Amino acid sequence: MSEHPAQRRILDVLVAAQIFSGAGLAAGITVGALLAQDMLGSTGWAGLPAAMFTVGSAAAAVAVGRISQRAGRRAGLTFGYLTGALGSFGVVAGAVTESLPLLFVSMVVYGAGTATSLQARYAGADLAQPKHRARAISMVLVATTVGAVVGPNLTTPMSDLAVRWGIPSLSGPFVLSGVAYLLAGLVLWVLLRPDPLVLAKEIAEEPTEVVATAVTTRWSAPIVAGTTVMVVTQLVMAAVMTMTPVHMQNHGHGVGAAGFVIAVHVAGMYLPSLLSGMLVDRFGAGLVAVVAAATLVAAGLAAALAPPSSVAALAVALGLLGVGWNLGLVAGTTMIADATPVATRARTQGTVDVGIAIAGAGGGLGSGVIVAFADYPGLAYLGAGIALLIVPALAWATRRSAVRDEVVRVES
Repeated sequence: MSEHPAQRRILDVLVAAQIFSGAGLAAGITVGALLAQDMLGSTGWAGLPAAMFTVGSAAAAVAVGRISQRAGRRAGLTFGYLTGALGSFGVVAGAVTESLPLLFVSMVVYGAGTATSLQARYAGADLAQPKHRARAISMVLVATTVGAVVGPNLTTPMSDLAVRWGIPSLSGPFVLSGVAYLLAGLVLWVLLRPDPLVLAKEIAEEPTEVVATAVTTRWSAPIVAGTTVMVVTQLVMAAVMTMTPVHMQNHGHGVGAAGFVIAVHVAGMYLPSLLSGMLVDRFGAGLVAVVAAATLVAAGLAAALAPPSSVAALAVALGLLGVGWNLGLVAGTTMIADATPVATRARTQGTVDVGIAIAGAGGGLGSGVIVAFADYPGLAYLGAGIALLIVPALAWATRRSAVRDEVVRVES
């Protein structure tokens, strides 16, 4: 079966939107913890903004998934990006007025942009052929690299611009986030035609009994395995990434150095996407997920052992952390995309991303507390240990799938 004629145009539009959304995502991540530490005066709660926007990401994942299932990807993704823009400008208002309630509520709303940026990867797979599905997912992810690498490196210029505007310097990057998310939403609303999910439904024309079966088997072993891979990688990545700028600032590094390290990290998160997609299509999602676990372990060890004075060593550790996350995300997403019928696709994918967002919230919130008691190396060692949970989860899913296939073979 050949590729659908609309697939190339859809990928082009998604790529354009993701360039903007990457800048919105990364700019806020870079200074969120620093802004909270500045306003709260405590390192122990510096992970709270990451927890807040990932809680918002969880809620937005459900909303974007349900809107997409009902009205198509175009409506769902546009809604998510516009909501993220609203949250970005709310963070600026909270910083200007020194209002912690407004800051934290806005951080929750800002999380919609994060959720939507991730949900866009599913849109790339809606019309893709199975043997090219991982590569379609990876093309959407790699597009985020451009904005995500540029975003953190604009933290210093945006901070300087904020000072000239008479607003807190750390709120400047959130102005960039708001504008970037607005542009991403505009691109999708105007250009994402035909809608990939709506078109996929029309092509599938699944019979009523298939739809009923899809609703009752939403949590098959491959879906559970894919969810577990992505939840673990998100938890480890969010925990270590959130506290790295704080760790650097506590050892005398400025926001520019932190921005550079986060830029390397975000490049690792998205730049290898095409390679990850090719590896998944060639060797299978399970094997690549194991490689993701090994990479995260290496990242945790490298972060724990990196001299606090060495920006280069921390950049290497965070780069590995990003690569491990990327491998896990592409592998896990492909497992989900392969196992979800179009009748429940967006809804199930939105629910899966809730788990990912909750993991990020737990990692972001817990990271500050762990660092306050065990220091940054302790957090990194713990992350390396948690990454190993991917392996038994995959083994369980493989056994469950083998048993199911045997039952089907016997019954037939």
